[in-house]
Amino acid sequence: MQLTGSEIVIECLKEQGVDTVFGYPGGAILNIYDELYRHQDEIHHILTSHEQGAAHAADGYARSTGKVGVCMATSGPGATNLVTGIATAYLDSVPLVAITCNVGLPLLGKDSFQEIDIAGVTMPITKHSFIVKSVEDLAPTLRRAFKIAMTGRPGPVLVDIVKNVTSDETEYKREVPKLIPRSTEKIETDSVEEALKLLQKAKKPVIFVGGGAVISGANKELYDFVQKADAPVTDSLMGKGAYPGTDSRYIGMLGMHGTKTANLSVAECDLLIVIGARFSDRVVGNAATFAKNAKIIQIDVDEAEINKNIMVDISLIGDVKSVLDIFNGRLEQLYHKEWMDKVMARKDALPLNYNQENLTGPYIIEKLDEVTNGEAIVVTEVGQHQMWAAQYYKYTEPRTLITSGGLGTMGYGLGAAIGAKSAHPEKTVVNIAGDGCFRMNMNEIATAARNNIPVVEIVFNNHVLGMVRQWQTLFYGKRYSHTILNDSVDFVKVAEAMGAKGYRITKKEEVEPVLKEAIAAGVPVLIDCIIDSDDKVFPMVPPGKSLDDVFDEKDLKSGR
Repeated sequence: MQLTGSEIVIECLKEQGVDTVFGYPGGAILNIYDELYRHQDEIHHILTSHEQGAAHAADGYARSTGKVGVCMATSGPGATNLVTGIATAYLDSVPLVAITCNVGLPLLGKDSFQEIDIAGVTMPITKHSFIVKSVEDLAPTLRRAFKIAMTGRPGPVLVDIVKNVTSDETEYKREVPKLIPRSTEKIETDSVEEALKLLQKAKKPVIFVGGGAVISGANKELYDFVQKADAPVTDSLMGKGAYPGTDSRYIGMLGMHGTKTANLSVAECDLLIVIGARFSDRVVGNAATFAKNAKIIQIDVDEAEINKNIMVDISLIGDVKSVLDIFNGRLEQLYHKEWMDKVMARKDALPLNYNQENLTGPYIIEKLDEVTNGEAIVVTEVGQHQMWAAQYYKYTEPRTLITSGGLGTMGYGLGAAIGAKSAHPEKTVVNIAGDGCFRMNMNEIATAARNNIPVVEIVFNNHVLGMVRQWQTLFYGKRYSHTILNDSVDFVKVAEAMGAKGYRITKKEEVEPVLKEAIAAGVPVLIDCIIDSDDKVFPMVPPGKSLDDVFDEKDLKSGR
């Protein structure tokens, strides 16, 4: 049948099973928005307050579901406003398709009104970027974009469509998308056998889990592997929930703000099995001394990650779930009682701790975990509150912590929470923010209110840029250069002005009742939590130092 380009865009989205898109209209993309209007009973469009919010919402939708998130924007500034969201998705391997429209083909390359080479701009932060100049190429390009976004290591793809293509006509024939197979073709039998031999010889193994285990959906295979290997488990920020945080073998997060138990155990282990993690500098610390006593096995779907940051002894390139399934079929039950006893004793002796007297971020997170039975989808911004959310909420399922890891995007969380709640209306979705982050994209409270998306926004309000101030305190002689937010912005009034409900908490005894009321409210809620500006995230590995240089507040006070 003959269809316009705009009709083809909608039909291709329906082919791919897309039920929700996030975006903001403008002149160049008007034809597509006109077609969306005709199909609003099939594809739900959420108008965000800013295009960056649309990209983050599509990202949150994708992370919480495992499906491709879709966002849309017009040409020029509309398209460039998506860039931070696209980069965020790229660094964290999130499947995203960003659809933009550009000026008409005759105007392309002439510095026309609201023209930008968005395909060129996004080339370094996408798996692929396309510009469609012919309506005949539109459907094949869109189908290819979705396939690229989900194949192997997921990531964002941009499709830029010149305006005349959206009104031109061509023949369209519906296609059913083919199932994308897991990447297994590079899993080598010899490497599997060598890895199994190392496992059988190890006396002090540790399993380190990254975001690849979440993306692969390997939580069951991972759990079975851990039991067979009889080893302690640590994770990265992105790996949260792949292995249950309530399990006795779990020893907490690894890295700069990881637990002492995890950091010291990795420093001591003789075998480190790395599952879907990329050895981020925030995890590794000093690369020259990282796991210096250990042989390292790395499992990753992306060959480019092998030996990129840390040299490994054995690499297995392929889908994490598939590799672990092979391991589980061939590995005999192992026993490491002496090592496990030592690690568990360390875990008991070196727990996370914080000031119990005052209202603090950790206390609020622990109460949130208690009130939600650990079953909420927790979204975060970036900073101290993000680390507290990683440390003190016990994630037992994958895709329940939604956070910007690689890019560290302040302003990410509220949009992402809207996306996650749109995908999971039955779940409690809470965004943990700092006051600095909340200021960046607070306008998305209006989006939540306008669309009646009942997210709970918890602002840890310490009136400073907390994480930067923490570094200034510890490493910059308390020179607080432009990190004090000493104005009189009232976040409760801001939230209420945008149509949400607002609460303020100043005491510990207020936390539980307010959390319960906010979750039950059925409307967007903001909770302004007033905490001390000098509260810090501990433990901490100083930047560039080894994992066994980890210290906490007790060490700091003792002069260590």
